[in-house]
Amino acid sequence: MYLKKLKIGNVVLENNLILAPMAGVTNLPFRIICEKFGPGMVCTEMASSKAMFHNDQKTKRLLNTEGEKRPISFQIFGSDEETMGYSAKVLSKSADIIDINMGCPAPKVVKNGDGSKLLLDLEQARKVMEAVVKNSEVPVTVKIRKGWDKEHIVAKEVAKIAEEVGISAITVHRENKK
Repeated sequence: MYLKKLKIGNVVLENNLILAPMAGVTNLPFRIICEKFGPGMVCTEMASSKAMFHNDQKTKRLLNTEGEKRPISFQIFGSDEETMGYSAKVLSKSADIIDINMGCPAPKVVKNGDGSKLLLDLEQARKVMEAVVKNSEVPVTVKIRKGWDKEHIVAKEVAKIAEEVGISAITVHRENKK
């Protein structure tokens, strides 16, 4: 009743259960264990586009998908369109979907203008999404929050931009209950 096929771009998922990307959690062994429960797709932990651009070995290990069932989504984060485009070009050779993280509120991510900080600069968010779509051979998705804070609710605006630049799907991250 609740399970149904889902199509993202040209990728058809057997069902609509997706293992979300979670930093420090969705590593290769965890994803392989979760595959036994039949998700339609699994996602890697988020990877820094700057680290990929500089050929960081730890980031390469983070994106190891050897022995995994398909489809798989690779999540990247960054606020620089050059490194995000580079990452999309490289990863789309082995990913089924590229996901842009614009929802992470972690201080170590937002201090560089990445993650949910992009929700405060919609022109830069547009540039990042355009660069990833332009350089990817696979569908591109984006994960956002409804806004940076209660005074900056921009989900509708980001969704419109995403549609305009060719993003295939958008996920709105649930808010933490405090």
